[in-house]
Amino acid sequence: MSSQARPTDPFDAFDDAEDSFTQNYEAADAIDLGDPFEDLPEDDLQPLTPAAGLPRQALTAAGFGGNEVSASELLGDELGAVSIPRIGIHFFPENDTTLQACDTAALDRRMARAQSLVRRGGIEEAIAAYQHEPTPSLLIVESSQTAHGLLEQLGRLAEVCDTNTKVVVIGAHNDISLYRELIRQGVSEYMVAPVKPLQLIKSIATLFNDPETPFVGRAIAFIGARGGAGSSVLAHNFAHSLSEVMQANTVIADYDLPFGTAGLDFNQDPLQGMADALNEPERLDQVLLDRMLTRCTERLSLFSAPASLDQDYLADEHAFEEVTRKVRSVAPFIVMDLPHVWTPWLKKCLIAADEVVIVATPDLASLRNAKNLIELLKSFRPNDNPPRVVLNQVDMPGRPEIPVKDFTAALGVAPACTIAFDAKTFGQAANNGQMIAECAPASKAHEALLTLTSTITGRAPETKKKAASSSLIGKFFPKKT
Repeated sequence: MSSQARPTDPFDAFDDAEDSFTQNYEAADAIDLGDPFEDLPEDDLQPLTPAAGLPRQALTAAGFGGNEVSASELLGDELGAVSIPRIGIHFFPENDTTLQACDTAALDRRMARAQSLVRRGGIEEAIAAYQHEPTPSLLIVESSQTAHGLLEQLGRLAEVCDTNTKVVVIGAHNDISLYRELIRQGVSEYMVAPVKPLQLIKSIATLFNDPETPFVGRAIAFIGARGGAGSSVLAHNFAHSLSEVMQANTVIADYDLPFGTAGLDFNQDPLQGMADALNEPERLDQVLLDRMLTRCTERLSLFSAPASLDQDYLADEHAFEEVTRKVRSVAPFIVMDLPHVWTPWLKKCLIAADEVVIVATPDLASLRNAKNLIELLKSFRPNDNPPRVVLNQVDMPGRPEIPVKDFTAALGVAPACTIAFDAKTFGQAANNGQMIAECAPASKAHEALLTLTSTITGRAPETKKKAASSSLIGKFFPKKT
């Protein structure tokens, strides 16, 4: 790199979004390749100094990027909550495994706003590429060299890097001495191969983390494979179970503006809600959002749809995206009740959700539509859990059905739970404005909903303490502890 001022990063014109999350990864086996400094004399570890007049990288040290994390951390809830900011990210992997991880990470939904480029060739290819072009905001390079060779490569890379470029190195040696030396040289993070796509995404987010980013809750989207599948009813009962049984603060967001039933199911008639927020999403701050939410129970709030036809609902996808982002800041769990339509905003909501639940009935239309939804979501969400399928209204009297076994085989996904047809229980709950847990707590439908809640959240129901005995004998002869 010459002493002349380098061009600025073309991606710096974008505003970095205030996104942050915490996600953990499954531990990978450490690679024992001996001491990486065996080939390097002790007095030869000197700071890399580019030629006179060349700017050094302005890099900040990050946490040691080894794969030493637990399997339980890999299943953290917050990874899907945000996306990487609008930055330029260039990957330079060296082997096939890292190349595949970089390709998968670049296509992840959380990287949708970043401009990613993957080139095979490692550090040497990066050095050659940036002789005549500016470096991006973030550069991720791989090298299998020993300590001496890696430091020599990084010295030449520093000569062609812009001062505002962050560099992440993927190496073969899991050694703390090498890590410390690389951090001292200005590397932002050092990761030990093999790396996973989600590990790369977490590292990127950590480097561009803003500590003032607001809290973001976990979004769980419910959608019917066809109209009348019962998606809304199950979404509302799931949210009630999540809030009352799991003791978690939950918000139901009803996106079916003209025909939403959340207000009816909870016997509520809110004056404001989703439509008002979509009309002016920029005005939706914390205070206004609290006023728009209708409290159903101590832990369950409702962000309802107007369910009226006196206006045309013409909000664009950006309004839906902005309102959803702000709603996710008010509770740990957001249950999204999505209508059976197909629009750009609904597609974005499905892709951005942390969990997707497809409610289907055992018929051919549901099978076709559910299969299409699963294939689409898998292509857009390669690093997320596959969509959950709930088979609803099974064993309806007098209706020909596809057997559950055949339905599962054709779909390629086992149902998260199967709910039998129970017109009496569900009809009574709907007419009374109650949940299944309130009107039929001993029913099989309630048991299936508890199973679904535990499966999606990974949490066991909160056990309630038994009330003290109120009998006459209990008063005179209290139980000894």
